[in-house]
Amino acid sequence: MNFWGNKWMAEWLEGLGRITLLAKEFLASFFTFKLAWRDLLYQVYFTGVKSQSVILVTGAFTGMVLAAQAYLQFHKVKMDSATLAVVSVGMCSELGPVLTGLMVAGRVGAAIAAELGTMRVTEQIDALRTLATHPVDYLVVPRVLALHIALPLLTAESIAVGIGAGYIVGVFLYGVDPTYCWYNMLRYTNASDVVVGLIKGLTFGGIVGLIGCYKGLTCGEGAEGVGRATTEAVVYSSITILISNFFLTLTLGRIFHSL
Repeated sequence: MNFWGNKWMAEWLEGLGRITLLAKEFLASFFTFKLAWRDLLYQVYFTGVKSQSVILVTGAFTGMVLAAQAYLQFHKVKMDSATLAVVSVGMCSELGPVLTGLMVAGRVGAAIAAELGTMRVTEQIDALRTLATHPVDYLVVPRVLALHIALPLLTAESIAVGIGAGYIVGVFLYGVDPTYCWYNMLRYTNASDVVVGLIKGLTFGGIVGLIGCYKGLTCGEGAEGVGRATTEAVVYSSITILISNFFLTLTLGRIFHSL
């Protein structure tokens, strides 16, 4: 048991070190490599535009169920008009960026790992090295940078749609007064809540991009290796997003509270 525990820890530390080195190479390439704008725009389109349907559905129904639960609890103490304030704060700082990151990890992270894994299995990455093209420059930088650009925008969209859907549920389904509902939302939602959500979206974009690229570039041989890399990319990205969200909440909350 001790042997397997030590082996698992060694493999985890080795993977963490390799991802750190990949992040270092990404930063070095970002500042020295002449970016191909066509590749970047395509990745932004694939990451952002084609993910909108998933984000819209996720954000809308998250805001609706949050509004329903908040109303059912606040109605007991005659605080119905605070329903939308809870939806707004929850969507801005927590649910919006986290659920957006998880959905993008499931869609885009898996696609990146499968695409790069297939290129590795079919020796296309070795061909790039033969042509004196660094795989990080050509494959990793456009994808990670596109996720850094697209995920904060998708997060903002998820927040707006969630608040709008929560407003509809609170006002038209449960009959909450729209004036007080909107007033309390503006009163208790600070600009820092939105900034925290966007910072989290930016961070989660880097997490999804780096883990997806790393799993694709280091996948095993054959179709089984590509499938395993795709699954691990989604699972590890999701777990990392949930863990990092806790520390980001503590850190950013302390920073904005001290301002």
